[in-house]
Amino acid sequence: MKDETIAIHGGYQSEPTTKSVAVPIYQTAAYEFDNAQHGADLFDLAVPGNIYTRLMNPTNDVLEKRLAALEGGVGALAVSSGAAAITYAVQNLAQMGDNIVSTPQLYGGTYTLFAHMLPRQGIEVRFAEDDSPQAIAKLIDSNTKAVYCESIGNPAGNIIDIEALSLVAHAQSVPLIVDNTVATPALCKPFEHGADIVVHSLTKYIGGHGTTLAGAIVDSGMFDWTADRGRFPQFNQPEASYHGVVYSEEFGAAAYIARARTVSLRNTGATLAPMNSFLIMQGLETLALRMERHCENAIAVAHYLKEHDLVDWVSYAGLNDSPFYPLAERYMKGKASSILSFGLKGGYAAGVKFYDALNLFKRLVNIGDAKSLACHPASTTHRQMSQSEQAEAGVKPEMIRLSVGIEHIDDILADLAQALDASQA
Repeated sequence: MKDETIAIHGGYQSEPTTKSVAVPIYQTAAYEFDNAQHGADLFDLAVPGNIYTRLMNPTNDVLEKRLAALEGGVGALAVSSGAAAITYAVQNLAQMGDNIVSTPQLYGGTYTLFAHMLPRQGIEVRFAEDDSPQAIAKLIDSNTKAVYCESIGNPAGNIIDIEALSLVAHAQSVPLIVDNTVATPALCKPFEHGADIVVHSLTKYIGGHGTTLAGAIVDSGMFDWTADRGRFPQFNQPEASYHGVVYSEEFGAAAYIARARTVSLRNTGATLAPMNSFLIMQGLETLALRMERHCENAIAVAHYLKEHDLVDWVSYAGLNDSPFYPLAERYMKGKASSILSFGLKGGYAAGVKFYDALNLFKRLVNIGDAKSLACHPASTTHRQMSQSEQAEAGVKPEMIRLSVGIEHIDDILADLAQALDASQA
């Protein structure tokens, strides 16, 4: 099936009891065993089935299968938020004494996790000076467990050369993790370009309506965890926390995602509620259609702002003079999602006046909603960072980040026009 069909039908056939066409919401904490042996077999992972919703749930299972199919992976794990997905993705690979290498342009919450939380757990995060393969390569050593990037940076809007980073990582037997939240599989499929693990904040474009927190990890199944057994012993030695299972032997290509479920999720419990999984799937069904309109509106807004006398600069990879335009052509089907940023003449003060004058655009920190949204990153999502750290992440004091929605373009431009006028009042 094509992506648009998978998003609606993937992973589900009408369930046999009621013949429900819609995916049922299995609002249950636990599941009955047939007998003692059945329970033992389930806990030993000897047979498929459900044990407890902290580990698995039939509603979540459909969402996971759809996401894995859309990304082209071997399996997925749905969790309670994008932040939980990123945390589990890293903790499934690294422990005390290890490090990961990251590009500097990151979502503010990810930066905080990497710069402050993981180091307290003994995991060093090395931020490259830029997103070039050379900058990444020189930071990898024998204790590096992953290279991390965002396919489209939030809020910088930069596009990563995924294939180049994957080659650098794989040359030293390290997997590449890509946050594909802003692009979504409707625009970019990182596994096709060498990535090994994808993470999503499903709260954003995939959910699409600003109602539901959710996250996901998707495993390509292509990374060989046995090639360097010393680097990744957790997949090649008995797991003490789960009946001594050896994941590479028991699950083969799906070793990574199986361990994420049975160690990270099982023991720390950032579980996605079945109702939230159901709501995310409602958004997923229209993802392809919405992304078309998001991108169509965003390029129109970018051109409008670029030509406006009161705008100092515009950053959007969909503009053909953007340094990231060739990468948008290569990885994003020539599109760049709907995140763009710009700065007004008059600097920070003009930016604040513009921001306060918006009517249609909602002032908040979310992205990927059907509604048009606006954010001032320096005072919100990246407020915890110093000015130098903000600059490294691509955040300027006057920057306004827009998440262009799917409203009629005339109404979007009218709101921007009146707010631009107000910025000079």
